Amino acid sequence: MATVKIYKPAKNAMQSGRANTKRWLLEYEPERGKFIDPLMGWTGSDDTKNQIRLRFDSKEEAIAYAERKGLEFRVDEPKERTIRPKNYAANFSPDRYRYS
Repeated sequence: MATVKIYKPAKNAMQSGRANTKRWLLEYEPERGKFIDPLMGWTGSDDTKNQIRLRFDSKEEAIAYAERKGLEFRVDEPKERTIRPKNYAANFSPDRYRYS
């Protein structure tokens, strides 16, 4: 039986906004390991399910899809982002680089 992971993606390092982080993703867990091609040395896999990514507007829709298809699933809850408010003058504070 196939196992899937349901999660909300985090923003990547090159992204300042949170545009692609609002939807939930369903990805298949790898069933077989990767192998190294003996001729070229490239890493490959014959497991094509790891290429499938389904996007859903809510976690409940993703769970309903997995249950409808008879898939075992694991839900990874997102960590909430904490925003510390600061003003412009904080950029020039002598305590700017001090870790608390």
